[in-house]
Amino acid sequence: MVKNYNDLLKKVQKSIKNDGVDLSASEDLSIAIMNLISIEEHLFFTSQKTGKPQYLDLLNEVRTMRAELLKKIIKDYEGEVWCISKHLLAASMRLMEVGTKEEKKGNKKEAWYLFEKAFRLYSLFWAINLKVVDMDDIPVEDGNINFIGEKEVKLKASTSPWDKLSEVFKKAVDCCKE
Repeated sequence: MVKNYNDLLKKVQKSIKNDGVDLSASEDLSIAIMNLISIEEHLFFTSQKTGKPQYLDLLNEVRTMRAELLKKIIKDYEGEVWCISKHLLAASMRLMEVGTKEEKKGNKKEAWYLFEKAFRLYSLFWAINLKVVDMDDIPVEDGNINFIGEKEVKLKASTSPWDKLSEVFKKAVDCCKE
């Protein structure tokens, strides 16, 4: 049973080992995918601002590449998990960019707030795609969360399940491991 942070970290690491996921490479790939999504957006807006449909042809090429690469991370999904995953990465990237702009303006508190939100979304992306969390057991309001193969875990009132996941993924997802 997952009773604490260390148990949850062990569960994530076991999931990674069992699935043969190289998280350092996969994390780099996820960041590349974020940038491809951003390129798609820029190509769309450039097509509209310039009135040149040729940018949409480039957009389609980038979109095809992004979809092929996303398949390397999202191996098995149900319902709209594919799109949810894509949008989690896109939203995370945008929040990082807005946070960076706030940081540049000297608004460190707002920047940090945005960075925390970005990392929560990024952690949720990994939790869903490493199947650490059973989507049927995600809590709505009660603060409890069931991890795959585990009984219900009661968390401290001040710690949300997403805070806990973020903490675990800070340890488990490390792009600097060679």
